[in-house]
Amino acid sequence: MITIKRKQKILIADDSEMNRSILADMLEDEWEIMEVENGVQAIAAMEKYGVELSLLLLDIVMPELDGFGVLMAMNEHKWIEDIPVIMISAESSPTYIERAYEMGAVDFIVRPFNEVVVRRRVLNTILMYAKQKRLMGMVAEQIYEKQQSSNMMIDILSHIVEFRNGESGWHVRHVHTLTELLLEHLVQKTDQYQLSQDDIATISMASALHDIGKIAIDEKILNKPGRFTDEEFAIMKTHSAIGAELLQDLPLYQDEPLVKFAYEICRWHHERYDGRGYPDGLKGDEIPISAQIVAIADVYDALTSERCYKKAFPHEEAIRMILDGKCGVFNPMVLECLTDIADQLPKELQEEPAMGDDQRNLKNVAQEMLHHADLTASDRTLQLLEKEREKYSFFATMSKEIQFEYNVSPNILTLTPWSAKKLSANEIIAEPRKSDSVRDILGLNNWQELSERLRATSRENPVITYDCKILYQGEPRWSRIVAHAMWTTEEPHMYQGAIGKVIDIHDTRLRLDVLEQLATHDRMTGLLNHASAKEQIIGRMTQKPERTYAMVIFDLDHFKMANDTYGHIFGDQVLQHTAETLRQSIRDTDLAARVGGDEFLLFLEYQQELEPIIERIFHSLTGRYEDFDISVSMGVAKTEEVGTDYETLFHCADQALYTVKRSDRGHYRFYEDSMNKMLSVISPIDGSPEEV
Repeated sequence: MITIKRKQKILIADDSEMNRSILADMLEDEWEIMEVENGVQAIAAMEKYGVELSLLLLDIVMPELDGFGVLMAMNEHKWIEDIPVIMISAESSPTYIERAYEMGAVDFIVRPFNEVVVRRRVLNTILMYAKQKRLMGMVAEQIYEKQQSSNMMIDILSHIVEFRNGESGWHVRHVHTLTELLLEHLVQKTDQYQLSQDDIATISMASALHDIGKIAIDEKILNKPGRFTDEEFAIMKTHSAIGAELLQDLPLYQDEPLVKFAYEICRWHHERYDGRGYPDGLKGDEIPISAQIVAIADVYDALTSERCYKKAFPHEEAIRMILDGKCGVFNPMVLECLTDIADQLPKELQEEPAMGDDQRNLKNVAQEMLHHADLTASDRTLQLLEKEREKYSFFATMSKEIQFEYNVSPNILTLTPWSAKKLSANEIIAEPRKSDSVRDILGLNNWQELSERLRATSRENPVITYDCKILYQGEPRWSRIVAHAMWTTEEPHMYQGAIGKVIDIHDTRLRLDVLEQLATHDRMTGLLNHASAKEQIIGRMTQKPERTYAMVIFDLDHFKMANDTYGHIFGDQVLQHTAETLRQSIRDTDLAARVGGDEFLLFLEYQQELEPIIERIFHSLTGRYEDFDISVSMGVAKTEEVGTDYETLFHCADQALYTVKRSDRGHYRFYEDSMNKMLSVISPIDGSPEEV
């Protein structure tokens, strides 16, 4: 028999004080009772107490947010997996009851209350969830033990190979860590490869087997301190095919993802993006992404590790050698990922047990189990979290700053008590977009702009600043809003809301910043204006004319339709969305500007092949904003072909764009000399080239 060792918390959410009182009288001798009078307060209580709550008794009809709204929020935040819900309502319609069960309620009690029925159903529900959590904990432990055993066997096998090869015992761990870091960054950068978190974990584990074929290579060749002869190198190169054959010849497990990824990695991690690798001479994305990632991880660790035939290269030199193509040609996107994470690699690869795979796996398992409600926080942890919450509330009050928290679902804006007082607003504002106080204080246009900028952030770049006027103590004042967007950790990453503060920028220094911003930037999109972009571009090309640059001009296809169909405010929102998408798709060193209307300019420096960069940016800009499909036409001109005169460069990029628009739109073209002739003979009727 299961017994409840401590007095557990039950939350009652009902707008009727009488109903709450009756339920409390029935249950308070065995459980600690908490009461709230609407759905917004219920959500705030769940955010505060979390898994401390053993049960929610939920009414349907309540002000601010009804019971179904609470259930929707609980599903969004996955609280429904931790906190069981019993609906208690006078609404006995089958439609209500069915909807409650569909949204995750475990029971439904119709008023008037029967004390015996209420107590028994409450007890049964709490005991059922207690049993479930115990069982899930046991399953989690078994899964973790099996994963540890699998990792151990792979480590043993791969270290046997390393022992014969005379390599450091850390090579396997380093390749595993590098593979995981590169894959994590790759899926954040592009959705081209459609890799789940499970895929990333499996590929990282399979990377340990990349050199298993070396078991069959003679030790004299493996450990030769000098350069291989042609014959020895030919023998050495066979290890990739041999490793793949070993895995292919396994009598079992051929359908297992681990074996499939391991086969790809073993056979093709020495292929190169230009087709000059071995054993099959694959080219580009013919090479599985698993093998591409392990290839660059293997090369980096080989360069930075001491071997019998060479000294270790410093980290910076190893990165430079890979980027300069001295170790073969790699996928430009993967090279971008390597560049992005380069600064953190030395720390990640420190040879300390605390940074090993066991700890990393433990962290991943713990996060996964928490997501599925398999683990619960200890009383001590909850007490520490509550103490941190109290400290935050105190410091927020003492800072004398307007501080806020915004949740998308449920759609609630929360202000600190001091902030609410200064703004003459409520601490909790439901549906802020529809709120009179938000409209009066911030304005709906500013709210919409702020919302769009936050949604356009990413987990890697979550912070935005936005300058606008707000009504502060009855007076309109220029203020700067600094906000940090919150994103879910699991795939796909979903925008959840934001936390932030409002800074008064009435003082002279910050006002000058704002005036400078207004002079050099487009007010609607926040991008550079054309004049400022032109000045900076000319400056760069004048100072460093030997470098290679590209200018990109693009505009939105059928943009007039957005204005005509949905109105000019919606059209402005489409432009702002496009600008923010562009901002997220380029590097900090690139220049982006709004030329005018729906036309944009991008100026970038490049060292490797340009087209993959253009293609990535082009595809990032296409998509959908609400009910409007976004398509772009794009023209590109390169300084190495047309020179560094600004007007010529702009004119050539514009001609390439015009060529696209006179064909079928929705793609990009690089400038060619032939475009001058073609554009001069465009038919005014159907846009097709004709003889002059």
